[in-house]
Amino acid sequence: MLKKSSEEANPEAPIHGDILDSIITYLPLIHLVPTSQVSKSWNRAVSTSIRVNRIKPWLFLHTQKTRPPYSTTTTTHAFDPRSHLWIKITRPTPPPPPHTSPLRSSHSTLLYMLSPFKFSFSTELHAAWHTVDAPAVWRTEPVVALVGHHVVVAGGGGEFEDDPMSVEMLDTRTGTWDSSCPSMPEAFQYCKTTTWLSVAADSDKMYVTDRSTGTTHVFCPNTKTWHGPYTVSIDNHHDICNFATGFAGDRLILVGVIIGEVEGVKLWELKLNGETSSLECFREIGEMPKQLVEEMINEDGESFGDATSVDVNMAGDVVYVSNKSNPGKVFLCEIGDHGGACDWRRVPNVVVDDDVRLRERVVLTCSNVGLGDLHRAMVAEKMEFSVK
Repeated sequence: MLKKSSEEANPEAPIHGDILDSIITYLPLIHLVPTSQVSKSWNRAVSTSIRVNRIKPWLFLHTQKTRPPYSTTTTTHAFDPRSHLWIKITRPTPPPPPHTSPLRSSHSTLLYMLSPFKFSFSTELHAAWHTVDAPAVWRTEPVVALVGHHVVVAGGGGEFEDDPMSVEMLDTRTGTWDSSCPSMPEAFQYCKTTTWLSVAADSDKMYVTDRSTGTTHVFCPNTKTWHGPYTVSIDNHHDICNFATGFAGDRLILVGVIIGEVEGVKLWELKLNGETSSLECFREIGEMPKQLVEEMINEDGESFGDATSVDVNMAGDVVYVSNKSNPGKVFLCEIGDHGGACDWRRVPNVVVDDDVRLRERVVLTCSNVGLGDLHRAMVAEKMEFSVK
């Protein structure tokens, strides 16, 4: 009797070792969740692939219809810079709320809707929405930030409110509002909306920056106190027309739009110096290449123009810079380790075109996304992820 060769006996030999590691390294992050559950060896290969090709913060692009028939239903896409792919995110049920209100975001990780009756917010993967009663003061475009377990809502009050600069805090653990906070500093009297203010938040503080001057005040929810003003201490900062701040990991980053004979976009890491009342330049991180700056400027040749022309979203070591008048133009800066060179590139636009911009509101957010987050979203929240 003839003995079968090993290939004939096992025509589908298992993939393992370096070959398996190499293949999995190129898989999109959303495909690593089921891959990691095949076997122990495949799970180890997934871990190896993540060390070789690190997970990077996702950019989320949300759209909401702005014309009749009005709808609170949003469409969400995410850009995964690890695999350079856009991913469509589908929920089994649409996000809340039963009230019709515009979709907004005033800092990287928080998405919210506010009506005279209800306040809804969502964070990170935006898998779950939380809805509570609206704050006591009606606001049209306030500063809203998640600071630890507090959602801080500041300013943006209507002209008929007793105090349009009032501050209220939502305790996310109890779902109750605290209206005993001091109002925003008088420096924000004429720029009390998120249009003119940039917001950065960590687990303890909220940094509110005047986009046109860089003047910053800091609010501490735990003590209900405002601190500042803090001035930006950077050489030739008078050439900056747009100051936008955010946190990349634990680093406070300033993205400044430079005007004059040479237009550009620069990044600095800032440190708060209470003794000198300034936000000092700890180091200059990098500058957007001229070619990308030219791409960011409007097609009609107009310059950046004013303090509201550029917005930023950031998390981890990634900063996303976008043109507010054309949200389809987004640029990514990956901050180098230990002061190394930055990697700049344009995010491919396969989601937003002129037709979408005319019909729908476009809102950008950004957050860290890990395999555990995706697994919970797929299993517990029944969310579906598909490559665009």
